[in-house]
Amino acid sequence: MREAPGILRAVRHHPSGVLLVGQLLVVLAYPFLENSTAGRAVLGVVQMVVVLAAVAAVRLTPALSWVALLLGLPATVFAVLESVEPTTEWITLASACVHAPFYFYVSYAMIRYLFHDDRVTRDELFATGAAFTVVAWAFAYVFAAVQVLWPGSFVESGPPRAWFELLFLSFTNLTSVGLSDILPLDSHARSFVMVEQIAGVLYVALVIARLVGLTVARSTPRA
Repeated sequence: MREAPGILRAVRHHPSGVLLVGQLLVVLAYPFLENSTAGRAVLGVVQMVVVLAAVAAVRLTPALSWVALLLGLPATVFAVLESVEPTTEWITLASACVHAPFYFYVSYAMIRYLFHDDRVTRDELFATGAAFTVVAWAFAYVFAAVQVLWPGSFVESGPPRAWFELLFLSFTNLTSVGLSDILPLDSHARSFVMVEQIAGVLYVALVIARLVGLTVARSTPRA
């Protein structure tokens, strides 16, 4: 049997890397495609690939892959629906209610995978970055649901914030850089933002610190 091409082997053996690269590509491509229906459709397809990569990544973890699949299928459907009708509130809310628990579960599965053993592999390095971006994705959908349930959560007047703006807010809070020009105005929005800030600090304190500790311990010669 002929050996699979290198890229297919990478997809099969490092789905966490595919997930990380897919999310970063969405971040970079979104500004170019967000103003056209065709562009949003392309983003919807890419989002579907990201969802499937997340399910594949969970399959390599000790978590339950059928849970990710059960949440991932409706997330895939609503990713396409939301790309076609981005301003329909019930679609936005339903999409957020499906995507947020899906991405939170994927992040839980990947963090559990990182704590499963005491070796730092290449796939675990990919999983470290992918889990962080997955948490940011999850909170962006939480914010999308918040502004539907409590109008005026992130803007005093005018249309609600676009999803990409909420993703930007999510990344700035999770990384604790505080560079976002988007502020939570409602008490409900502020409470969720504070939860994400705590999650970002805990991720660095627990996951990143453990990864660095294992790397240092492995490179230090034993007495």
